[in-house]
Amino acid sequence: MNLTNFLLNWQEIIFILLCSITAIQIFYYLFFFSRLAFFKNTTKDINQTHPVSVIICARDEAANLAKNLPGSLVQSYSTTHEVIVVNDNSFDDSKYLLEEFERDFKHLKVVELKQEAKMIPGKKFPLSIGIKTAKYEIVLLTDADCIPSSELWIEKIQESYDDSTEIVLGYGAYHKKKGLLNRLIRWETFHTALQYLSYALAGKPYMGVGRNLSYKKVIFFRHKGFSSFNHISSGDDDLFINTAATKNNTKINISPEAFTLSDSPSNWNQWIKQKRRHYSTAKYYKPLHKFLLGLYSLTHFLFFPILITAIAFYNWQWSLLVFSIRFIIQIIILYPSMKKLNEKDLFPFFILLDLWMFFYYFIFSITLILKPRTSWK
Repeated sequence: MNLTNFLLNWQEIIFILLCSITAIQIFYYLFFFSRLAFFKNTTKDINQTHPVSVIICARDEAANLAKNLPGSLVQSYSTTHEVIVVNDNSFDDSKYLLEEFERDFKHLKVVELKQEAKMIPGKKFPLSIGIKTAKYEIVLLTDADCIPSSELWIEKIQESYDDSTEIVLGYGAYHKKKGLLNRLIRWETFHTALQYLSYALAGKPYMGVGRNLSYKKVIFFRHKGFSSFNHISSGDDDLFINTAATKNNTKINISPEAFTLSDSPSNWNQWIKQKRRHYSTAKYYKPLHKFLLGLYSLTHFLFFPILITAIAFYNWQWSLLVFSIRFIIQIIILYPSMKKLNEKDLFPFFILLDLWMFFYYFIFSITLILKPRTSWK
């Protein structure tokens, strides 16, 4: 095709590009995301309970510990369990607060760290200490700013384990509050969970979130903990899962009683810093995961600009037909997915939130080239 023909037919090329992008997006919805939309937690005929060690790492988190730690301590779980709090070089009143909790809750164990780990940035060192301190094979991780959604959190998460299961991925949600920023953050959190939970169901687990994550100590030691990425400030959750998870050893648990809840960042600056830390690890994912995630993000980013261009310069009826097909499939997949993750209040706005993702990708793309912070707090 010479330049003249290209200039004469570029409108058709735009429409073909729109159709191609839409086809790729529909593939992700039907092949991956539908697995979460129609997923049902299996009910065991005989449920064996397991001893569990809950591990929470905290640095200068006295206020959050006072508010959220009781949620982990008062779990209704009859089998042996413990709660370990690793107090990582805190300068606030965490030490004295935890001493008070220890008096009232005998299953609480506090580990005081008084020296920084050299050359190991982030939360990996205190978390490693917590895992090594744990008495029990199954560890359940959360953060000091998180609270279980119910008193059945431990029970529901451990129900997912059987002889072949070594990793259980949970959902770490945010409290619902008024305001645009809260909705945007919850949408992004849902959208991320839609991907990592669906990929796990498709046999391609690639990440989990430290707000609600469980695995067995044996897999932690088999992979030598976080040693392969100790030099990276983040990654104690997603990079470890990316390294250790397989289609045979990983399950998800999306029982509403098994969620954790935390307060969303209160301003844009906090959210940007948070996402900057998270995205700093994506380049270390396995090649297949990077390809799948990158292709989805690229087509998601391009969809609306190409759609608008096709409407304006090709044929608005055909362009809107392509949009409508994707729109209907989104409704079929997103509503049950949001309902399962208790985010269905976002559904009436999903098309606007979907459009927002173009700006989200643009704004946060800078996090891929900026040097991440070396601290985890």
